Amino acid sequence: MATPASPAEGAEARAALRARRSALLGAMFLMATSAIGPGFITQTTTFTAKLGAAFAFAIIVSIVVDIAVQMNVWRVVGVSGLRAHELANSVVPGAGWLLTILVVVGGLVFNIGNVAGTGLGLDAMIGLDPRWGGALSALVAIGIFLSHRAGAALDRIVVALGLVMIVLTAFVAVTSHPPVGEALRNVVMPSNTGPAMLGAITTLVGGTVGGYITYAGAHRLLDSGTTGPENVGRISRSSITGIVITGIMRILLFLAILGVTTAGVALDPANPAASAFEHAAGVVGLRVFGVILWAAAITSVIGASYTSVSFLTTRSTSQRTRTILTVAFIAVCTLAFVLLGQAPVTLLVFAGLFNGIILPLGFTLILLAIWRRRDLFGGAYRHPMWLTLAGVLAWLLTLWLGYVAVSEFWVKVSP
Repeated sequence: MATPASPAEGAEARAALRARRSALLGAMFLMATSAIGPGFITQTTTFTAKLGAAFAFAIIVSIVVDIAVQMNVWRVVGVSGLRAHELANSVVPGAGWLLTILVVVGGLVFNIGNVAGTGLGLDAMIGLDPRWGGALSALVAIGIFLSHRAGAALDRIVVALGLVMIVLTAFVAVTSHPPVGEALRNVVMPSNTGPAMLGAITTLVGGTVGGYITYAGAHRLLDSGTTGPENVGRISRSSITGIVITGIMRILLFLAILGVTTAGVALDPANPAASAFEHAAGVVGLRVFGVILWAAAITSVIGASYTSVSFLTTRSTSQRTRTILTVAFIAVCTLAFVLLGQAPVTLLVFAGLFNGIILPLGFTLILLAIWRRRDLFGGAYRHPMWLTLAGVLAWLLTLWLGYVAVSEFWVKVSP
């Protein structure tokens, strides 16, 4: 007969359960908020203005593809208990180091853009000079990683800011009075199916699960201890929920912009998203946009820094070393922004190439692990065939994304 747990043991078990749930929620929102950065806002605004209500079709298709990618990545990483670069080296020796270089270099340059986004957000919010705003925001991010319970602080911050973005965007979406019925019809019968639609879908997929974003939530899941075949249900639900959170934000932002463009308002090419929010809700709308942009940018700073450093470390790396590397990563990005004002165009071109290659390379290695290294998952786990097939279809699209990235890079660097 089992001995009843003491009150102290029961309290410890409940505390551990709360910590596990908090980490799972944090992993979902870390993935989602890493995707919802300044580029996410600009892309959504641009494609809404270009495609109108038909953009709803691109959003739904991209969500389906994103789920296929993330479910495979999260399951393989989570069940194996190996970080992506460790898994890659187990499948093809040396591939993990290549993946690490691509993730860290791409994350470093794009993080300069994320710091810039925090500065622009504070400028729109309270009129603070963008360089000062970026520097102050970087200090906030560094403070989170330096806190005594950095993991719990990270989880709470990304969840809170993620919810703030969703609520405020929903407010503007309601204010702009979008044609919801027309958007719903276009989900199943898009009025525009030309090349611009394919371009929108590929851009959304690359922006949502490309680069370091693919691994942000999965690596946080590992750090929370949610690994192994016994946790496969939690891992799957978390991966889907993370994409759904991103999709909700994308849909709300799309509706907010659609209501403005349908009314015949011409958006300011210099800052289309800000002008849309201002037209929808006046000065309040502009301030709301500032809050959303700042929240999107600083959570992307946190996500890019956390994930990039996770590729430079292993499970045996001390927390102190991880913290030092993360703080240094943010400091370098911030110094570059303050000195340069923005990421140099040439570096952004290179980072775009790296991010375009990361998804097909990393996902190829994930599928190879499923096929060739079943021993990494324990004897109790079998990857579902339907999920593997969905992954192969998504993989073909990632190859197209890689081809597009290389082609764009070649055009930009060719004389």
